[in-house]
Order: sequence, then C-alpha cells, then structure tokens
Amino acid sequence: MPEIDRPIPPYMQVVNDLRARIVRGELAEGDTVPSERQIAEDWGISRATATKVLASLRSEGLVESLQGIGTVVRARARLHHSPADRLQTMSKTGRIYPPGQHAVIKSAGLAPAPTHVAEALGIAEGAEAIRRYRVTHNEDGPVSSSVSWFHAELAEAVPALLQAERIPGGTPGAIEQATGRAWVDGQDQIGAKNASAEEADALGVAEGTALVVGRNTTRDSEGEVIEFGEYLAPGDRWSVYSYSRTRD
Repeated sequence: MPEIDRPIPPYMQVVNDLRARIVRGELAEGDTVPSERQIAEDWGISRATATKVLASLRSEGLVESLQGIGTVVRARARLHHSPADRLQTMSKTGRIYPPGQHAVIKSAGLAPAPTHVAEALGIAEGAEAIRRYRVTHNEDGPVSSSVSWFHAELAEAVPALLQAERIPGGTPGAIEQATGRAWVDGQDQIGAKNASAEEADALGVAEGTALVVGRNTTRDSEGEVIEFGEYLAPGDRWSVYSYSRTRD
C-alpha cells in the first residue's frame, strides 16, 4: 500500500505518482484513472484531497472526465517524452520507449562533429564522432526527432552504434554492457525554434511550425560525457517535470 511522505504535500505525492504512471505508459490512453474514493482509500487521504489530485491532472491535460465512465487518460495525451523521461523509464521498466511508441533509425555512422557537438564531447571541431539520427512515432505518426552523438572510440566496443537499426534496451544499456560505463547524471537544455523544411517533413508538420528544441548530455561517474543529444518536437506537446521543496 502506498505511504504518504509528510514533507511533500499529500496531494502532490499522489499527482506525481499518477503522472509518472501515465508518462511511463502504465496508464495508457483511455485507461480509467483511480476514482476519488479509490485514491482516498489507497493513499489514506481525504476525499477533498483526492478531488484536488484529479483536478491537478486535468489542469495538466493528462486526464479528462467522461460521463458514465469516470476519469480516464486523455486520448492522444500531448506529452513529449524527453531523453530524461526515457532514461527514467528504462531504469524502471527496462524499456526505453513507453507503450505505443517506437523509433525509426534513419541513419547511423561517423560524421564530422559541428562546433557545439565537439565542445560537448571535448574533441576537436570537425573530428569524427558517431552520429545516430532517429524519428520517434506513435500510432498517429511522428512525435519527435533526435540526433545522438558519441565518441568515435565507442565504435569498436559497441559496433551496433554504427548500424541504422534499433538497439534492444537502448544505447545507454548497450554502452554500459560493453564498457562498464553507466550514466549517473545528465542535463537537458530546452529552447524553441521554427521548423525548417527538412525538420517539418520529418515531423509531419508545416514549415515554420513552432518546435521545442532540446539538448541533452549524460555523464558517467567520472564526469565524462557518454552521449550528447539534440531533439525536436512539435510545440503543442507538454513536457512534464516534477520537483519538490527540500525541507530541513
């Protein structure tokens, strides 16, 4: 039975739990979300607090109330799953993509590192690095595109990085298995831009559409960069981040 951690407001603990289950795909589109009564019983909170939980999830666009059915996960919930989301999902479920999503690897191989990539990887501008480009889809089509960059030396230990094919368990798991280097922390940078013709074609949107643009870096226990990535997603999708105030 779930337990309440008092330093964090009770309703927010329940919101965080249900939100995470939706993001991971444990509660899929159309699934019924626990009712106010069930939430109150499961978590040992009042009905008023349970009502606040569902109201918060509705305000985030994650669930909706349907007459005669109850509260369900919204169809085509407008969520963008960031690299951080996928790493967390992989750590908890062994799957790097939530149910209903899959990646198509468009290209993979060695390529000259642009200035910003070289700076992130700590190599000379124009030096060869491994580049993997993918487009992530759900049942309705493309939801994001991304490019991952790795040190060229990893090609020998993880030759699958050079193949335009999906790697079971994802690249972080393959690198850890082959080299023993595991990611321990990462950083995402988020911005915005208008889609170029090429980007619009990949994502199935009109040229000039507002996009979320992100850069992500993962590091090992020595602080060395394992992966530098860049991703794009249509700007009408939500990214969800949870945080709590630290209390002494």
